Amino acid sequence: MSLLSCPRSALRLAGALAVTFALGAIAGPAVARGSGIVSWKDANGVTHYTNVPGEAKRAQSAAEAEPSVTALTARDMRAHSAVFKFKDATGVTHYTDKRPVGRSYLVINVYCPACDPRSPVNWDRTKLNLTAYTDSIQASATEYGVDPALVRAIIHAESAFNPQAMSRKGAQGLMQLMPGTASQYGVSNPYDASENIRAGVRHLASLLKSYNGDVKLAAAAYNAGQGAVQKYGGVPPYEETRLYVQRVGTLHKRYQVGS
Repeated sequence: MSLLSCPRSALRLAGALAVTFALGAIAGPAVARGSGIVSWKDANGVTHYTNVPGEAKRAQSAAEAEPSVTALTARDMRAHSAVFKFKDATGVTHYTDKRPVGRSYLVINVYCPACDPRSPVNWDRTKLNLTAYTDSIQASATEYGVDPALVRAIIHAESAFNPQAMSRKGAQGLMQLMPGTASQYGVSNPYDASENIRAGVRHLASLLKSYNGDVKLAAAAYNAGQGAVQKYGGVPPYEETRLYVQRVGTLHKRYQVGS
């Protein structure tokens, strides 16, 4: 569940689970009336929401007892490459930009540098990952006839090799599969690296076949969808997509030569 695109229905949580959100992630008036959700403001002035009665005071006390944990505003979310999700001792789920210490947590990626027109990354020099998931990438690339260097380029651009990555739009895992795409290819766990890679490569192979092996069009469709490529008769004029295609191309060439 993406913090910045959380459907209202997702707030109707079962059991003792409560979720804290930063102000700006959810419109207060939209959830305050008749939803059983109460809000509280921490020492930093950040407003949080929870759906468990009495949890506000406990969550506030927990937050004050752990000054290293901070909640993110919507603006902060766009400025950070990762968000850490964890549960505190009271069962409240938190999202923070600071890596939790001494507790288990999930890393949620909410930012795609390759998709950001303002990304400061130098794509000609950024460090490559030549070793992660080698067996899965090679096996899937061979099975579906896709250049493994292109698979690495897509994974690098989409998730920076973070198997727990989840975008604001709900894309999941290494190759950032949307739920519909994951379902189409029979993925049961999009955060399982081998499952995600196999489905992502299969999808990429399908796009390459549709565009007669044109990597630019396949990358554009991977980012913006086949409908957008068809509508514009090529790479869509979206700044994000044009830069994404360019950056994937740069990474692809670099992964081909291994530097």
